[in-house]
Amino acid sequence: MDLDGIGVDEAVAEFVTLAKSAGADVTRAMVARRKSPDPRYFIGSGKVEELASEVATGEIELVLINHAISPSQERNLERALKCRVLDRTGLILDIFAQRARSFEGKLQVELAQLRHMSTRLIRGWTHLERQRGGIGLRGPGETQLELDRRMIGQRIQQLERRLEKVARQRQQGRQARRKRDTPLVALVGYTNAGKSTLFNNLAGAEVYAADQLFATLDTTLRRLDLPSGEAVVLADTVGFIRELPHQLVAAFRSTLEEVVEADLLLHVIDAADDERDSHIHEVEQVLAEIGAAEVPVLKVYNKIDLLERAPSVEEGEHGQTVWLSAADGQGLDLLRQVIEERLGSARVRGRIRLSPDQARLRARFYQLGRVLHEQTNDAGESVLDIDLLQRDLDRLYRKEGLSAPVEPVHA
Repeated sequence: MDLDGIGVDEAVAEFVTLAKSAGADVTRAMVARRKSPDPRYFIGSGKVEELASEVATGEIELVLINHAISPSQERNLERALKCRVLDRTGLILDIFAQRARSFEGKLQVELAQLRHMSTRLIRGWTHLERQRGGIGLRGPGETQLELDRRMIGQRIQQLERRLEKVARQRQQGRQARRKRDTPLVALVGYTNAGKSTLFNNLAGAEVYAADQLFATLDTTLRRLDLPSGEAVVLADTVGFIRELPHQLVAAFRSTLEEVVEADLLLHVIDAADDERDSHIHEVEQVLAEIGAAEVPVLKVYNKIDLLERAPSVEEGEHGQTVWLSAADGQGLDLLRQVIEERLGSARVRGRIRLSPDQARLRARFYQLGRVLHEQTNDAGESVLDIDLLQRDLDRLYRKEGLSAPVEPVHA
């Protein structure tokens, strides 16, 4: 449904692609224009009648709504249309459930599904509703609802505990990489922009890549050798999309921490897409939502083979951009060179003074194994002699929101 009249064709085309990615056979796409959603049906009674006629004559088994709708609106539509109704959130969750391959990915998707499902529980035995209430008169319908809620709540807690354990293991891996001074470069971008193809050709990996939305979900890490011989860790992450369900953002937060912890983000953009500017905006919104807005970004315009354009590195108002084709390898050497330039290898050796309320930052320096010596001065400050890469220091300051100066150490 179009509530603002902007980008209707693009929104419909993307939603049809989403439906096909989930395995649906799309028979018809309909657009409803309204200034605000209908409280009962979301799409308005007139459009409901039109849909009901279409469902009755077209042997349609499922109606998809390209918006997040409330549980009551979903139930009202199902009663009126006499078929299943699924909103945008439910559709994306279904696609994620099909594509998750790793243990962690399956846990994350199940958690998101259960959180979504918990808002849509209804009584199983509505004909016994009149018996509810009063001591000894609580109806079976209400009891069934409470049992369902309790079972889902218990499963959610179990999944959260398992994911916390996986998150701790990821954190240990990140700390080990930091101690080895291994930079992390993460690929981000709108779904189907070509991230996995670029990842495979850069790192010599074999991640599944296809011309479909959310072809890959699980974060994959591989070694990438730069022209100087320095090795970095390259991470392929899940693609973003318009109105990415909050349940998924929350469930995939531990995976997306690879993005937050990165030294450099490669924002992969489909250069041949007419809607690339709006997609760039959507990706930047998600990055801000997960706390990665301050991580350095290099924009990579992919699919130049479709534009018959030569690979290049351009300097613009917002910094460097790289134009390449991941499919045929044009411009990959340019990208490696720019990555090396952006990461750098400058070291910071000096002394930093931290107040007692900056104990968390002090602990992070020790986690990196970069404290050479420590003493406490008369003001109660921790005076640390440190030796670490500039990019690691920048990341610490960025995460903690601090700007303590590093003083040179005189011999």
